[in-house]
Amino acid sequence: MANFLLQVPTNIRVFALSASSNGSPPGVPQSAAGPVILEIPLDKIRRPLMRTRANDPHKVKDLMDSIKEIGLQVPIDVLEVDGVYYGFSGCHRYEAHQRLGLPTIRCKVRRGTKETLRHHLR
Repeated sequence: MANFLLQVPTNIRVFALSASSNGSPPGVPQSAAGPVILEIPLDKIRRPLMRTRANDPHKVKDLMDSIKEIGLQVPIDVLEVDGVYYGFSGCHRYEAHQRLGLPTIRCKVRRGTKETLRHHLR
C-alpha cells in the first residue's frame, strides 16, 4: 500500500459559483436572459402557422421511429408571450410527438412581447 502526502496551501481563496438553466449570468432577470429548455405539454403550445403547409408524412414517420429509439434530439422553438406558448418551428417533430401519443415535447423557449408575436405572424 502506498502513502501519499497532500500539501494544502495556507492562502486558499474561497469563492462561489452559480449557474442558471438558461446560461445567463446570475442575477439577470429571466425576461432579459436567453432561451431555456423546458418540457411543455403539447396541448399548451399554439401552432399559429399550422395551416400554412402540410407536413411530409415520410419525414414524420422517420422522426417517429427516431424519437422512439433515441428520443428527441433537437427541441422545437417556442415563443412565450404572457404565459402562452407559440410554436414556430419543428412542425414535423411536433406532429411526430402527437402521433406517438407523447404528452410533452422538449422546447427551446424564448420570451417575447405581443409585438414580437405580431412580427412572427407576418
